[in-house]
Amino acid sequence: MEQLMENLLLCTFFLYLLSTVAFVMGTNKGSEKESPKSRLWGNIGIGMSIVGVVFQLMFIITRVLIGGHWPTSNMFEFTAFLCFTIVIAFIILYFMYRSSVLGAFVMPLAVVLLAYASVFPHEVQPLIPALQSIWLPVHVSTAALGQGAFGVGFVAGLIYLVFQFGREKEGKNARWLEITLVIVLMFVGFSAVNMAFKTMNYEAKFSHIVDGQPAVQEYSLPPLVAPHDSEVISIDRFAGLGQPLMEAPSWMKGKDAASQLNSVLWGVISGAILYGLIRLIAKKPLRGILHPMVSRVNPDLVEEISYRAIAIGFPIFTLGALIFAMIWAHEAWGRFWGWDPKEVWALITWLFYSAYLHLRLSRGWHGAKSAWLAVGGFVIIMINLIVINLVISGLHSYA
Repeated sequence: MEQLMENLLLCTFFLYLLSTVAFVMGTNKGSEKESPKSRLWGNIGIGMSIVGVVFQLMFIITRVLIGGHWPTSNMFEFTAFLCFTIVIAFIILYFMYRSSVLGAFVMPLAVVLLAYASVFPHEVQPLIPALQSIWLPVHVSTAALGQGAFGVGFVAGLIYLVFQFGREKEGKNARWLEITLVIVLMFVGFSAVNMAFKTMNYEAKFSHIVDGQPAVQEYSLPPLVAPHDSEVISIDRFAGLGQPLMEAPSWMKGKDAASQLNSVLWGVISGAILYGLIRLIAKKPLRGILHPMVSRVNPDLVEEISYRAIAIGFPIFTLGALIFAMIWAHEAWGRFWGWDPKEVWALITWLFYSAYLHLRLSRGWHGAKSAWLAVGGFVIIMINLIVINLVISGLHSYA
């Protein structure tokens, strides 16, 4: 049963990857009107996306049968489910607007998220008592559905910015666009490096003291940074690296703080190397590489898609991340609100998208301003997914 689950997720990954290729092939580089060839590739791409969603739904059902609960209770399950909701939101919006360019940017995001999910342990584990409630799947699933729509809004906003500023050699918007793309590339590099070392079954272990108690910190990537005042238990050698290059700062005393810092460093390094190679080969910035793919899009249309996606996602996110979350918090911990880091960040996300809708509808923030807000909102979601979940401890630290 568990092998079937793994095979279903692997099939999902390759279907999303094939969908990416089809949508890229279907992007219109020659004219604004959709050609028969572009239409064919678009149909293949959306078909692969739908089949991939079916396989991922089968994966979710299989995991429910194995674990006996809705699979959104840890980082692997939630990140995979977020990928699922982004593709669902994209399919809905694709049939509304028929944009192959949107698929050429959304489906790579789905592939990267699924690759990132694979970094975390896949084992099905029983729920702790605080999570044994019907409000867990209701709260987390609706919050993820809203974030999935926000993800499509982010992609459409990014397409708009690449269209407007992709050919610029300098300027504030061009610089910030390039920085945004480099950050995305670091995410890609981090996922690729993790998958590579996971395939090699890389492992390193250190013993150290946490809150006066002995603890063991495990690494799945070569240790550039060791826990503060720690001793090596075992290290698999890689490229001559048999010892850490440095120790983590003394104030980083969490059980896994050093390994998380190590992962951040690997993400930055791998992304920087990948970016350097791309610049060396293409001899142009990332925005310039992507611009031909979007050079024939209707900017007003992609900006409308971004707004429509966020307008759809906002009430769903409000229900899931705030209202249902508070009901569950009252049931689990006896209070509706407790200023837990995840609760605070959910509120920040909600306030940001509230401001986006207000500024767009009441103050006329269209075009680049609206697109930047759509991109910034999803960056906030990614901070929540990565930093808040993994670094800042709280009542949600089981994630």
